[in-house]
Amino acid sequence: MTATEKSILIALGSNLSHPDWGAPPLILAAAINFLEKAEIYTRARSSIWSSAAWPDPRDPRYANAVIAVETPLPSDQLLDRLHAIEAAFGRDRSAVNAPRTLDLDLLAYGREVRAGPRAPILPHPRLQERGFVLRPLAEICPSWRHPVSGQGVAALLAALDPADDCRLWSAA
Repeated sequence: MTATEKSILIALGSNLSHPDWGAPPLILAAAINFLEKAEIYTRARSSIWSSAAWPDPRDPRYANAVIAVETPLPSDQLLDRLHAIEAAFGRDRSAVNAPRTLDLDLLAYGREVRAGPRAPILPHPRLQERGFVLRPLAEICPSWRHPVSGQGVAALLAALDPADDCRLWSAA
């Protein structure tokens, strides 16, 4: 199933194993099951992609994916649920950009544009800079256009740094 431009889009990432859920790709699958129980229903799911950790590429590589979802929740409540699921998976927010068991980012909520501070910033302010978001996004929603810039996902991908190190996940 392919997502539409009006989809609610969530990025998933993990670069630490968890004693209950296993390695990062298994954590992403478990997180999707948790989302379903929280009224966040997956309608399209990308392959798993791998990207270097940032800011320290010596940290373990990330497993990444993007899903398109449906939910009755408004964007602010959805973001609260995503943060609660991250916490259930052991996410520690005390250090910025630290390795993590689970990262859930609300990328876009249809065509909604919000600037915060009391609401989620939509679309996600850095999604256009991230190959680990754009590559899986292009896989499930090739017609998606950035709600602010109007650029399509193909144009955003073409503008990425050629050194971007995002590739399909390999178990090897």
